[in-house]
Amino acid sequence: MPTRRSAKETLDHDFLELRHCLLNIAAGFDRIERGIGRAKLDSDPRMQQLIASVRAIADGRSDRTERVQMIFSDSYDASWREGPSDL
Repeated sequence: MPTRRSAKETLDHDFLELRHCLLNIAAGFDRIERGIGRAKLDSDPRMQQLIASVRAIADGRSDRTERVQMIFSDSYDASWREGPSDL
C-alpha cells in the first residue's frame, strides 16, 4: 500500500505544475480584460463562474475541488428521464 506524502513533499512535487496553471489562469483573465467589449461580460454567467472558482480556490477552506466542480455543474433535475418537454 502506498504511503501518503507529507504536505512538503506534495508541494515540492506539484509546485511547478501549480505555478504553471495559475499563470495560465492569470493570463486568460488578462486577455479577457484587454478584449474589446469587456464591460459586457460582467453579467456573463461563465465569467461569474470563473471568478467564483478563483475565490473558492483562494478562500482556504477544504473541499476546493468539489466546490469548484459544483460551480460549473447544473442542478440536479429529477425529471431528466422524461426527456425534453418540447418534443
